[in-house]
Amino acid sequence: MFPLHRGRRLRTNESIRSLVRETSLSPSDFMFPMFVAEGENVKIEVASMPGIFRRSLDLTIEEVKELYAVGIRAVNIYVKVSEDLKDNTGKEAWNPDGLMQNTIRAIKKACPEMIVMPDVALDPYSVYGHDGIIADGDVENDSTVAALVQMAVSHAAAGADFVAPSDMMDGRVLRLREGLDAAGFINVGIMSYSAKYASAFYGPFRDALDSAPKKSDVIVPKDKKTYQMDYANRLEAIKEAIWDVEEGADMVMVKPGIAYLDIVREVKNAVNVPVTVFHVSGEYAMIKAAAERGWLNNDQIMMEQLMCIKRAGATLISTYFAKEAAILLNKK
Repeated sequence: MFPLHRGRRLRTNESIRSLVRETSLSPSDFMFPMFVAEGENVKIEVASMPGIFRRSLDLTIEEVKELYAVGIRAVNIYVKVSEDLKDNTGKEAWNPDGLMQNTIRAIKKACPEMIVMPDVALDPYSVYGHDGIIADGDVENDSTVAALVQMAVSHAAAGADFVAPSDMMDGRVLRLREGLDAAGFINVGIMSYSAKYASAFYGPFRDALDSAPKKSDVIVPKDKKTYQMDYANRLEAIKEAIWDVEEGADMVMVKPGIAYLDIVREVKNAVNVPVTVFHVSGEYAMIKAAAERGWLNNDQIMMEQLMCIKRAGATLISTYFAKEAAILLNKK
């Protein structure tokens, strides 16, 4: 139809481009993953994630207030517990006075409107670094799910708005919903990591929490591939997301982000609940490393990737860039 139609007319200048832009970002689109450590006045940078820190609870509260001030309305909480608290049962995960539970209470007291979504998985508490209880050389599904229910109920009792199971055990969303309801927490939501792939992009995260599988005198899986998904699969992600919604998930997640945008769109088309995407540690680290060497522009690549995740279908983006991106958006 050229010359009647000229696509470039709608790209003539930024004012026109902004009028017809199909996708937009705002600080409320982001959730910030936070690492919490024991102690006071502790702030330790994660070596493989420049600008990301493990903070003690007092400094975590300060950071939460800053996040809220720039427009971020959700945080995803992970804790680094002492080695002497780790075992094969993960029982520290539901200690009412544990680091996670104290963190949830403190955040909700200091910043009541901040949505708190604590991680539900046993790997930070496991002596083996796995997301569940080891039995007969593998991660045992049903006993792990029972432990996760205790963990989630303890999070709800501490004040969590959502629980975020990242373990990829079968049937855990249904059992979590039943357990939360039975304990009286009918309004605590579930954001399920529905399509969590066994990805090499998680390396820096495992550095932050020391949650990688460990060598042991007993037989344990060398990786997490018996429960996290094969990255060659697409239909499996759709199936897992649909199952989780049927079991009661209020939100579903695809993880990782940029390398899995086809999955994000497929899941978005298949379910009728919000879709969260985790822009993971390795994706963050690659941008930071390239930017430090002058190979890429940090801000430009950051905003492009976040926009592309949103364009693919994300309702919420969990990203280590959340604060940086929010500050940049607020300047516009």
